[in-house]
Amino acid sequence: MPSILEPKMITGNSNKPLANAIARRMSMYRGQPVKPVDARVEVFNDAEIFVEVYENVRGEDMFIIQSTSRPANDNLMELLIMADALRRSSAARITAVIPYFGYARQDRRTKARTPISAKLVANMLVEAGIERVLTMDLHAAQIQGFFDIPVDNLYASPIFALDILHHFKDELSDVMIVSPDVGGVARARELAKRINAPLSIVDKRREKPGEVAEMTVIGEVKGKKCIIVDDICDTAGTLCKAAEVLLEHGATEVHSYISHGVLSGPAVERITNSVMKSLVITDSIEPTQPVKDAANIRIVPTAPMFAQAIMNISTGTSVSSLFETDTLEPSYEGMFKV
Repeated sequence: MPSILEPKMITGNSNKPLANAIARRMSMYRGQPVKPVDARVEVFNDAEIFVEVYENVRGEDMFIIQSTSRPANDNLMELLIMADALRRSSAARITAVIPYFGYARQDRRTKARTPISAKLVANMLVEAGIERVLTMDLHAAQIQGFFDIPVDNLYASPIFALDILHHFKDELSDVMIVSPDVGGVARARELAKRINAPLSIVDKRREKPGEVAEMTVIGEVKGKKCIIVDDICDTAGTLCKAAEVLLEHGATEVHSYISHGVLSGPAVERITNSVMKSLVITDSIEPTQPVKDAANIRIVPTAPMFAQAIMNISTGTSVSSLFETDTLEPSYEGMFKV
C-alpha cells in the first residue's frame, strides 16, 4: 500500500456548495488546485441510487463529504453506497465527513418499544467500510461511543465566538448567552467562556413533542442583549417562543446562534415574523432559497474549519487544536475582525 500523503474528496448531492468550498480552502492551504473526485451519483427512475467513480482511487486517502440532512434517508444511502464503491475500488482509507449527522436526536430510548436509530446508523456506516468519521456538533456527545472507529466531533462555538466578537465588539458587556433548555447548558457555557459573558437558562416543559407548555427564565436578563445558543433549529417554534419570553423579562434584543439550520415546515416564516433580531446558522446543511432570502437569517461558513480538519487527519496532526478560537482564527482571517 502506498504511503498516505494527499487527501482526495468525493461528494454526494446533500451539500455540494459546502464540498466545493472545502475544496477551494484546501487548494489555498496546499497551494495547488483541489477538486472533488470525478464521479456520478444519480437516482434511477425507481429511486435506486447509483454511484460510479471515474478516477482511480486505489491506495488513496478518501474523504466523503455528505450531510445526512433532508431527505435524510436518500442522503444516508448515498453516503453508504459511495463508501461501498470506494472500498471495492481499494481506497486505502475512507473517512466520512458528515457536517450534519442525521438521526442524532434518536440517541436513546425515550419510551418502551422505540429504537436507538443513531446507533443503527453508526453500525451501517462501519459496515459500509467507513474507517473514520468527521462531524460537527453532535446532538449528544455520547454518540461518539456508538462507533467502534475514531470520531472527530468539531464544534461551531469557536466560529460563533469569532462572529460575536466581530458583531458585538463594542457591546460585549451587555451580551448574555442563553441556553434554550437545561440539556444545552454545557454548550452555552462553552461559548460564554470563550467571550467572557454571563449565562442564563430558559427552562421549558413540553406536554408533547414539538409543543412547549411553559417557559421559565433562570438568570437576570433585564437590559441584556441575549444570544440563544443551540445545536439544531427544526420548526423554530421553541426558539421563537424563547425569544418572546426573554423580551418579556426585560432583554433589549434577542439573537440566536444555531449550529444546524434544519428549518423545516413553517420555520423560516416563523423566524421572519419573530421578535428575534437575527438568527445565525452554519452551512452544515445546504440552505434553501427562502433561508437565503430571509432578512434576519445569516449564514457563517464552516469550510475553513473542515478543510483544516481534513488536512490534519490526512497528515496525522492534531484535530483538537481546532477547538480553540485562537487556533481557528487564522483560517477565518478576512471574514471576522476581532
